[in-house]
Amino acid sequence: MMEEEELEFVEELEAVLQLTPEVQLAIEQVFPSQDPLDRADFNAVEYINTLFPTEQSLANIDEVVNKIRLKIRRLDDNIRTVVRGQTNVGQDGRQALEEAQKAIQQLFGKIKDIKDKAEKSEQMVKEITRDIKQLDHAKRHLTTSITTLNHLHMLAGGVDSLEAMTRRRQYGEVANLLQGVMNVLEHFHKYMGIPQIRQLSERVKAAQTELGQQILADFEEAFPSQGTKRPGGPSNVLRDACLVANILDPRIKQEIIKKFIKQHLSEYLVLFQENQDVAWLDKIDRRYAWIKRQLVDYEEKYGRMFPREWCMAERIAVEFCHVTRAELAKIMRTRAKEIEVKLLLFAIQRTTNFEGFLAKRFSGCTLTDGTLKKLESPPPSTNPFLEDEPTPEMEELATEKGDLDQPKKPKAPDNPFHGIVSKCFEPHLYVYIESQDKNLGELIDRFVADFKAQGPPKPNTDEGGAVLPSCADLFVYYKKCMVQCSQLSTGEPMIALTTIFQKYLREYAWKILSGNLPKTTTSSGGLTISSLLKEKEGSEVAKFTLEELCLICNILSTAEYCLATTQQLEEKLKEKVDVSLIERINLTGEMDTFSTVISSSIQLLVQDLDAACDPALTAMSKMQWQNVEHVGDQSPYVTSVILHIKQNVPIIRDNLASTRKYFTQFCVKFANSFIPKFITHLFKCKPISMVGAEQLLLDTHSLKMVLLDLPSIGSQVVRKAPASYTKIVVKGMTRAEMILKVVMAPHEPLVVFVDNYIKLLTDCNTETFQKILDMKGLKRSEQSSMLELLRQRLPAPPSGAESSGSLSLMAPTPEQESSRIRKLEKLIKKRL
Repeated sequence: MMEEEELEFVEELEAVLQLTPEVQLAIEQVFPSQDPLDRADFNAVEYINTLFPTEQSLANIDEVVNKIRLKIRRLDDNIRTVVRGQTNVGQDGRQALEEAQKAIQQLFGKIKDIKDKAEKSEQMVKEITRDIKQLDHAKRHLTTSITTLNHLHMLAGGVDSLEAMTRRRQYGEVANLLQGVMNVLEHFHKYMGIPQIRQLSERVKAAQTELGQQILADFEEAFPSQGTKRPGGPSNVLRDACLVANILDPRIKQEIIKKFIKQHLSEYLVLFQENQDVAWLDKIDRRYAWIKRQLVDYEEKYGRMFPREWCMAERIAVEFCHVTRAELAKIMRTRAKEIEVKLLLFAIQRTTNFEGFLAKRFSGCTLTDGTLKKLESPPPSTNPFLEDEPTPEMEELATEKGDLDQPKKPKAPDNPFHGIVSKCFEPHLYVYIESQDKNLGELIDRFVADFKAQGPPKPNTDEGGAVLPSCADLFVYYKKCMVQCSQLSTGEPMIALTTIFQKYLREYAWKILSGNLPKTTTSSGGLTISSLLKEKEGSEVAKFTLEELCLICNILSTAEYCLATTQQLEEKLKEKVDVSLIERINLTGEMDTFSTVISSSIQLLVQDLDAACDPALTAMSKMQWQNVEHVGDQSPYVTSVILHIKQNVPIIRDNLASTRKYFTQFCVKFANSFIPKFITHLFKCKPISMVGAEQLLLDTHSLKMVLLDLPSIGSQVVRKAPASYTKIVVKGMTRAEMILKVVMAPHEPLVVFVDNYIKLLTDCNTETFQKILDMKGLKRSEQSSMLELLRQRLPAPPSGAESSGSLSLMAPTPEQESSRIRKLEKLIKKRL
């Protein structure tokens, strides 16, 4: 029974001491402990097993029990002390709360006392500051009143003094006083409603008006409109009067300047009247000499009279320019028939020199003419026309091509006076344009005569083709004309000059370049004379001589130089002309003309080499290929073709070394011409035996290798042929090889032969197939069944390809074209 009661007590105690996880966690945070007895999941059995893990450990059980009892007694003491300590806690808490409430009541009373005292202090401060503000306002008003009274005193005294000094013409004192009076008067703008202030303001305005009229009268007296200038020179009175005029209405200053300049230039208008000999263009130097003397005279006599910021010397010069431009325009309209080119250029040269003199001496700050424009500095370029521009004093320009490559010098600063006088010559520049038209015509005629007299150029032994010297002379002259005209005008005359340039660029291309090409083609058919000169098969054809080949290459190089330089000329003209006229400058037609000359030259070179190879190809087609018994070295006709290629190509390459791209064009065009012709003659070789086909295949491979090496044949420096050219040669000659391989294949069984043909020739068709059958020597009866089988096995053409196929059938084949040429040859021979 005793044990059961103890167990019930333990269970009840455990139930009472079971704490929630939150409370247990809080206890662990406040009182961290590593003692197993303090853990919430304490297990007595495990704890005892930990203390006595073995039977031997039970030997010290008494010692362990004593320690636990000692620990229990300490816990009881601690609990007892805590419980006793909590006995008076409630009473002490109530006592502390009462004391806190009393302290709060005392603090609230003190705060209320402080607030009452602060309100009283604020009221006291307001009363004090109210008095101070009143004193500040009184002080400010008093200061303003004193200042205004002082200004009024100064204004009244200043007006009286101003009127007195004006009557005595004391302009030096008036200049200082007037500025001060006007500054003081600005303070009284808000008091203009007061009659006395308004009266003083009116007196100041009246004094200003009187000063202006009086100063004008003094200048009129010193420099009358009629008569001579005052011999005594300027006085200090007038110098001080100018200072006063700076302060007065700007119209007074402008009137003084206008009258002085008019009086200063009155002598000029008399000396250079329209009916005077010195007024004409041949004595235009005297006009500019006169104004230079006047400017020197002005600096000596009147330089200190006018303020520096008035720029009187520049104003005199600018007005002189305006008057001179009007006078020259009037006299040139009257005597327009007497204007000659040399006279016009002389006058323009002297005028532009004078404008340059003005630009060096003056800044141009007084210019108000919006029509005067500053020249734009062109961007750096490799354009040969952008070299150092000649001055008007230069009479001749270098005519050698090397001069075009001289480095460009720094350009002079812009001239603000450019055109201020020379603008009057623009309506008469048609005389200059007509003169340049005549001179260029004579220049072209001289080029033609010189070419005929000197004959074709000698073969060029150096690397690179020679450019005809006449083209450099032409463009140097063009540059000279362009520079001169741009100095005269950048408007319509430049457009007219551009038209003249276009005219003679075309004439140069026609008369000098195209006109001197060897006459080997007709105008319509492109038929070579070499083919017309064949009296019988195998005869020698007419070829270009070495001099003629060099001439064609020189003309091609010249046309290429002209093409590039014409493009640069167009760019330079657009830089020189007004922005609004840029769209009207277009030399595309002339550049196309030179491109045509280049194409014609290349075509001539191709036709010459192509015609030289014709006899060899004809000999190939006439050989009895069915009788060839064994395969040997390359055939004689191949050796002949290679010989002609080795004769022509190195000459052409050396003379076109400076224009490599056009030599590449020559190679491409020759390949495009020779290979189809070779295939056409290949089809004429019928019938062919198996050995003959093998010999032709060997010859075809030899020609293929020669053509691939064509660009560098006979050259010490071996260069890789351009990819575009190599592609053309490989494609064309491979087709010829495939044709021969089809010919070599046995024609039985038929299906295998037809499939082999379709496989080897990508552009297979019935026409080519029939030609191959002819080469094999098959009869027409045998061919019909093979052609029908081919039609059945050919792949169906895609949609839309039928129309292209019909168009290809309509185009003449090379064989048809050659038959037409033969008929034309016979017709021409009969007529000859």
